[in-house]
Amino acid sequence: MSEFTPRAVAIGLLIGCLLCFANLSFGLQTGWISMMSLQSALIGYLVSRILPTGPLSAQEIIVVQTTAVATGTMPLAAGFVGIIPSLKLLDPERDGSEPITLSWISAVGWSCAVAFFGSVPLPNLAVLLIHPSVFLSPPIRKQVIVKEKLAFPSGTATAQLIAVLHEIPPPETSIRRRQGYSAVENEDQTVQDEVESDEQTPLYTPASDSAQSESWKAFGSSFIAAGTLTLFAYFFPAIFSIPLFGSYLARNWLWTFTPSLAYVGQGIIMGFPTTASMTFGMLVGWGVLSPLAKLSGWAPGPIGDMTDGARGWILWTSLAVMCADSLVSLFPVLVEYVTGFFAQRKEEEEDSETVDRLVPTSWVISGVLASLIIGTFLVWLVFGDEGIRPWATLVGFIFGGLLSILGVRALGETDINPVSGLGKISQLLFAWIQPGNIVANIIAGGVAEAGAQQAGDLMQDLKTGHLCGASPRAQFYGQLVGSAVSILITATGYSLYTRAYEIPGPSFPAPTAYVWLSLARLLRDGQLPENTAAFMTGFGAIFALISAIKSYAAQREISWHFMLPSGVAFAVGFLNTPSFTIARLIGGIVEHIYAKRYARSKNDIKLIIIASGFVLGEGVVSVVSLLLKTFGVGVISCFGCVPGLCGGCPA
Repeated sequence: MSEFTPRAVAIGLLIGCLLCFANLSFGLQTGWISMMSLQSALIGYLVSRILPTGPLSAQEIIVVQTTAVATGTMPLAAGFVGIIPSLKLLDPERDGSEPITLSWISAVGWSCAVAFFGSVPLPNLAVLLIHPSVFLSPPIRKQVIVKEKLAFPSGTATAQLIAVLHEIPPPETSIRRRQGYSAVENEDQTVQDEVESDEQTPLYTPASDSAQSESWKAFGSSFIAAGTLTLFAYFFPAIFSIPLFGSYLARNWLWTFTPSLAYVGQGIIMGFPTTASMTFGMLVGWGVLSPLAKLSGWAPGPIGDMTDGARGWILWTSLAVMCADSLVSLFPVLVEYVTGFFAQRKEEEEDSETVDRLVPTSWVISGVLASLIIGTFLVWLVFGDEGIRPWATLVGFIFGGLLSILGVRALGETDINPVSGLGKISQLLFAWIQPGNIVANIIAGGVAEAGAQQAGDLMQDLKTGHLCGASPRAQFYGQLVGSAVSILITATGYSLYTRAYEIPGPSFPAPTAYVWLSLARLLRDGQLPENTAAFMTGFGAIFALISAIKSYAAQREISWHFMLPSGVAFAVGFLNTPSFTIARLIGGIVEHIYAKRYARSKNDIKLIIIASGFVLGEGVVSVVSLLLKTFGVGVISCFGCVPGLCGGCPA
C-alpha cells in the first residue's frame, strides 16, 4: 500500500519512541500520560518537509500518527506506570503473596502478550496476558465511526489539521453528537448553513515555507530549553524542588513547586478546564484533607507515606471520586448502546472503503479466538489453578473486551477514555469471581485497562483516517508495528528506571500503583483506614451528581457544562503532590490567555508546537539523566535542597 511506507513507519517510530520515553517518565511521576495524536501528526509533517524524497502524503501522515501513538502509549497500556509497580508492593503477611518484580525478559513477555498475542512462559514471568482489543477494532470501527459517526473530537481535530497542512478539502465532520468542540459542525444546521460553513475560514491556516521554518524554530527552541533545564536540574536538584511557603511547609506538608517546562507543556495540551480541576483537587486534598487527617490523628505517619501517612489517607477519597465519576459518566453511554442495539437507525451508511483496504473478517475472527485460547492457556500455565482459574481468565478477557467497547464509546462522545474506571469495574467483578486473590484482582484490572487503552487509541486514529481517506488496514499495520517496537523500548526503559531508582519511591512515586493495590486490598479485606468511609461516601456522591449533570448538559449541548470540574482530574490532584500540579496549572492558564488574546485563529497551532517541544525535550533528556544515574554520576550541589524532597540528594 502506498500509505504504509517505510518512511512513514520510520518517522512514526521515531516520534513514538520519544513520546514513549516521556510518558514512561511522567507516568511514573504522576500517573498521567499524553496520547499526543495531533502533535504526532504535526511533528511528522514538519519532519517530512525536510526529507529528500519530499513531504509525506496526508494518508502517510495518518500512518505516522497511528504508529507514533501505538508506540508512545505502551507505558500505560502495558501497565508500566501502575499495574507492574503495584505488584512490587505486595506484602506476604497482608496480601498472601510475595512481591513480584519483573526482569527485563519478563517485562518483554508481559508487553508482548498485552500488545497482541503470541508469547511463551518466561523465568520470573509475573503476568502473562493477551487481549483481543486490537482485533476487535475493525468491527467496532464500522459501528461507531461509519454508522453512528461518533465525534472522537481529538481525531476530528487532527483530521482538520492534516487537511489544511496538505491543502486538501476539509473533511466532512458532521456528527450526531458534539461536545462543544469547535472542530465539529452542527448536524442540526440547515443545508444552507452547512454549505456556508465550508466557505468560512478553515480551522487551521495553511503554513507557508516561512511559517514552517518558524514552527521548526519554535519546536527546536522549546525542546532545547526543556532539555537543558532538565539536565541542569539533575546536577542541581533544588531547581525542581522550590519551597512555596517556606522550608517548614515544604518539609512537613510537601508544598513545593517543580518549574518543569514539560509539566507546563502538558498543561497547555490538557487545557485550562482540566488543569483547573486538578488544581481544585490539589487544594482540597493537600490544603484541607491532608492537614485534617494528620492533625486529627487519622494518619499518624509522615505526610508523604502511602501506608499510614496523609497521602495514603486522602488516596481513598481520590479513589471514590474516580470510581463515581467513571461509573456515572459511563451509564448514559451504556444506556445508549443498549437502546441503539435494539433500535438501529433505519438509514445506515455503508462503509465506503474497498475490501482490499479493510482488515479481513477472517483476521478478526482468528485473532480474537487465538487471543482468547492462547491467553487462557498461558495464564493457567504461569499461575496454575491457585492463581487464576482458566474459566475465570476467559471471563476476564470477555468482560475486558466488553468494557473496551464502553471505553471507545465514551471516548467518541466525550474525548475522554475512562481506562482507570474500567479497570476498577473489572477489579470489582474479580473480587466476586476469585475472592481473596489480590494478584488475580490486579491483573484483571490490567486486562480491562489495556483493552480500553489500545482500542480507544486506535479508534481515535481510525476516525482521523476515515475523515482523510486513509486505509484502515494500513493503520492496523501501523498499530502492530508501533506496539511491537514499543515493547522493547518500554521494557528497557522501565528496567533502567528500576535499576537507578526505587520504584515506587521519592523520585518516581508511581501513585496509580497504590490505587490498584488499595482497591484490591479493600475488596479482599473490607477494611478502610480510620474515618475515610464518610469522606469517600460524601465526595463520591458529590462527584457522581456533578458527573450526571455534566452528562445531561453535554447531551443537550448546554455550554456551561465545561465549567463543572472533571472528577478524574480532581482525583489526580489528590494523587500528586502540589509540585506536579502547579506547573500544569500555569500551562493551562497560558493556553487560555493565548487562545483568548493572541491566537491568530480559533486553533492557532504555534502554542501546540511549543508545548510539544517542552514535553518531548524533557522526556528525551530524562533518559540521559537516567543513564547518568545508572553509571553513578551524581549531583554537583545540593545547595538549597529541602531534606528528603530533592531527587538525587541525601535525605
